[in-house]
Amino acid sequence: MTVLLIDDDHEVLDASRQTLELEGFAVEATTRPEDALDRLGPSWPGVVVTDVRMPVLDGFALLERVRAADPEVPVVLVTGHGDIAMAMRAVRGGAYDFIEKPAEPGHLVEVVRRALEHRRLVLENRSLRAQLAGGGSLEARIIGRSAAIERLRAAVAGLADAEVDVLLFGETGTGKELIARSLHDAGRRRAGNFVALNCGALPDTIIESELFGHEPGAFTGAQGRRIGKLEHADGGTLFLDEIESMPMHLQVKLLRVLQERVIERVGGNRPIPLDLRVVAATKVDLLRLAGEGKFREDLYYRLNVVTVPLPPLRERREDVPLLLRHFLDAAAARARRPAPPVDAAAQARLAAHGWPGNVRELRNVAERMALGLGDGLAGGPVSGAGGGGIEPLAEQMDRIEKQLVEDALARCGGRVGETADKLGITRKTLYLKMRHHGLHRGDFTEE
Repeated sequence: MTVLLIDDDHEVLDASRQTLELEGFAVEATTRPEDALDRLGPSWPGVVVTDVRMPVLDGFALLERVRAADPEVPVVLVTGHGDIAMAMRAVRGGAYDFIEKPAEPGHLVEVVRRALEHRRLVLENRSLRAQLAGGGSLEARIIGRSAAIERLRAAVAGLADAEVDVLLFGETGTGKELIARSLHDAGRRRAGNFVALNCGALPDTIIESELFGHEPGAFTGAQGRRIGKLEHADGGTLFLDEIESMPMHLQVKLLRVLQERVIERVGGNRPIPLDLRVVAATKVDLLRLAGEGKFREDLYYRLNVVTVPLPPLRERREDVPLLLRHFLDAAAARARRPAPPVDAAAQARLAAHGWPGNVRELRNVAERMALGLGDGLAGGPVSGAGGGGIEPLAEQMDRIEKQLVEDALARCGGRVGETADKLGITRKTLYLKMRHHGLHRGDFTEE
């Protein structure tokens, strides 16, 4: 990020440059505003701090030219002739801020820091939106850049046209129905129906009829023929969510369907052949349930031809900003209001959150943020912190640092030397942080 400093007074220009450089900012200084315009554009990572009274091109004319190149480049106007009218003109013209000469160093630094943070968020949001809009069908649907999501997308792409039933395994809120739909839409069955049934949402008394359909008079109230979910999915895909909740007597019938691709409606005798794919989903260990007598072992092995694990959000935290941008834009569109910016403090709180509800929880957070309800985390800035209050900053930063160190070590395969290089710190500093956070040296390698 760069500060483009413009002033026709060499002494003022040098003083301002030194003030900003001492604070660690990268500064490009010039007395010719017309020369500075060539570098500006939608991807330029910086802010403009310019004098108002200059020959050839004054600050207000420069502001118009900058806004023509990119209206979201922050422009800070500086003048020794400031008054209320000029300040109002600056604001109406789109200036980020207005400072009077001589600029008090602390105030100048603070304004520039805020302007750079604003620009960083603008560019980050543009990048996220470009990735969301520019990816292929699977990239646009299964959102994320983490290694876990790359593997998941590859699995979906490889299985989409495979004529095998699939078992999805993942925690609540990890997007099992999304993956099932992606398997359907990316495969040769996309022209058929995608039919979803939550096995845990229907009472035992009607789930059989929902699955297999019924003939007239099959039971009290069955006045006409009904096509069941299995038959409706003929030529397409049947998605059975929470398969562990299916009653045992129906598991026997489902096993026959999976083996023979034939059904009989409730109250009927005519076999009906089916051509469909079954995608089942569960959040529990079905083999353990089978060992406890709560799930048929033969059905488990029939479903377990291909199992696709879905990673929890806490194991792919780097995907949170991209997912949040996607959900924020969608929620803001529904609410008919602009999507709110996400400042650095909110991003840090979201990065440190445990996400027990996974992607579904993040989507709810985005809905609340779009409605202007803070960072959207239930129970306070950091969910579960001290009875729902605000957790002390030191504890928040400590937890964030631990997560960052753990993630970096994991990405570098546990190699301490490589991790230290990536983090830009010495190996000794990294070891001190590891000891502080309870990460034992013996668990990692020295490289």
